[in-house]
Amino acid sequence: AQQGASEDRRELLAFLSGSSSYAPASGEIVGILKQMSDEMLADYNSATEAEMSAIKVFEELMAAKKKEKQLASEAIEKKTARIAELGIALAEKANDLEDTQEALAADKQFIANMEETCQKKKEEWEERCKLRAEELQALAETIKILNDDDALDLFKSTLPSP
Repeated sequence: AQQGASEDRRELLAFLSGSSSYAPASGEIVGILKQMSDEMLADYNSATEAEMSAIKVFEELMAAKKKEKQLASEAIEKKTARIAELGIALAEKANDLEDTQEALAADKQFIANMEETCQKKKEEWEERCKLRAEELQALAETIKILNDDDALDLFKSTLPSP
């Protein structure tokens, strides 16, 4: 134990006297700390560059997404307007169809009435033609009677002579 204490004493005396047999270990520690500092600074610079690159990519992505959103919004607005226009056109066509169906029903009713009226007029015409034929027959017989010699004698006898 005494021998260990004497070695410690010699080292202490050597240190205090400034002898070169003592080699301080702090130089290695400073070197290790310097190396760690350099590595950390390189890692920090690398991480900073990666972060800046990621920020740039993010900003480009956000700009692209904003543009995409704007285009999608415009497309939605156009399609919504188109849907409204088509809805109005559809309603107008439905009204036109309803009006056309009503007009068709009225036209069918008119045709039915016209056919009935035509049938009545045809029957009336046939009756009129029959009566006319009978009247013409009666007139023909009357003329025949009047043109007969007996009728002439009868007229002469009824008329005053001049």
